[in-house]
Amino acid sequence: MISKKTSSPHSLISRREATRSILFALGGAALFACGGSSTSPTSGEADGGTGEGDDGTTAPGTGTGTTTGSATEWASGGTKSMTAAASYPDPFATPAAACLLATAGTEGPCTEAADRVRQDISEGYTGLPMRLALRVVDAACNPIAGAKVKIWHTQIAGSYSGDTPNNGMCLTDAADAAKHYFRGAQTTDESGRVDFDSCFPGWYPGRTVHIHFTVSLGGRSFTSQLVFDQTLVNEIFTSHVEYQGYGLPDTTNESDNVVSRGDLAGYTVTTARMSDGAMLASKDLVVDVS
Repeated sequence: MISKKTSSPHSLISRREATRSILFALGGAALFACGGSSTSPTSGEADGGTGEGDDGTTAPGTGTGTTTGSATEWASGGTKSMTAAASYPDPFATPAAACLLATAGTEGPCTEAADRVRQDISEGYTGLPMRLALRVVDAACNPIAGAKVKIWHTQIAGSYSGDTPNNGMCLTDAADAAKHYFRGAQTTDESGRVDFDSCFPGWYPGRTVHIHFTVSLGGRSFTSQLVFDQTLVNEIFTSHVEYQGYGLPDTTNESDNVVSRGDLAGYTVTTARMSDGAMLASKDLVVDVS
């Protein structure tokens, strides 16, 4: 298991290794996540949480209990602290003003072939609880039903899970090859929407805090990444009791070798703090399926 540290969580991953990625060339398809970002101004402290994986084992980096936050402080302890999830507001209630297409991002070497079809992708691992709401639309902002959306990101200590193309680089514990935390897939409903219950990601050297995603439809796939407002990232790793021990990420959105090359706003999710202290992160994903 990966123990919580007070320094950078990935001494085994070099900056050069961590920034290697695989670019998808996908038949001229283009996608981009439209909209801006917003952050909550204040975070509060909470007790660390315990989590259990699918095998009943305690998840790494956990404390002795969960603490539900509020509209003025972030919650901790993972998705089981999401007490008001059913009443979260619809982040897509207002139609998108514009749906502009852009080129793909990079897949990276830490993907996994299998799909994990589920909404809660945490497997009991701890962290700031987060609902990630994504809506797939076309260039005219019309929702696309029946598209598969697959996401993956690191746990709080900055490690991926699963049997990846490069486990030596992606995992800090070889045993995590048999786990699949923070990976999941969903199919869009009639409104083009999918929801994943997860935790705010950790970081590793050479990359900004990010989430990978792939949208697949009609035999075509498109891969890119999502990031968070840098002020929010700094707030969480400075003030949140479960994240502050890892220190600030060594790479920001502006210095990242992937997202800094394009339109940063196109990669950035919109965020809000819910009444239970969980984060609601949302984004429109605009896909050309013509």
